[in-house]
Amino acid sequence: MNKGRPPKFKEPRRPITVTLPESTLTRLLAIDADRARAIVKATNAVMPADGKGRKPVELVEVIPGLGIIIVGPCRHLQKIKGLRLIELTPTRFLLTIPTGTAVESLELAVVDLLQNVKPEKGETRVLEELRDLMRHVRLAGKLSRAELLFVDMNSLTVASRRRRVGVKNV
Repeated sequence: MNKGRPPKFKEPRRPITVTLPESTLTRLLAIDADRARAIVKATNAVMPADGKGRKPVELVEVIPGLGIIIVGPCRHLQKIKGLRLIELTPTRFLLTIPTGTAVESLELAVVDLLQNVKPEKGETRVLEELRDLMRHVRLAGKLSRAELLFVDMNSLTVASRRRRVGVKNV
């Protein structure tokens, strides 16, 4: 006969110690009074354990007739020289490449990754779907590029930072 409390979760578990901001603790309390359950619920909401969440690679229409490619987490994409993964939301990333970089070089780099590395289960799917999407839109002549505007936040003076309105860390 086991003594003590029954386990909260049916799968293997282990204790951890984590320090969180008060605002996060308050928001977790709104999810569940039990912090461990609240963390599990929040994590499952962002990344469902059954894999039935968002697609690993999505085309998101940003203006009528024009979409951008959004990918899920993939450590191996970070190995591609010049490629930036810009986190839009937890587990969703926008791909950017430096000005002057051929779009085809990104497709080739993804192909090379698939042939030369052994990514984890979920990452293989991201890489395969990204490769297939890029190939399809390139062959259809539907792939184009545009430029994003970036601001070097380190170069702003303290006074100009105070004048900014609605700027958030992303």
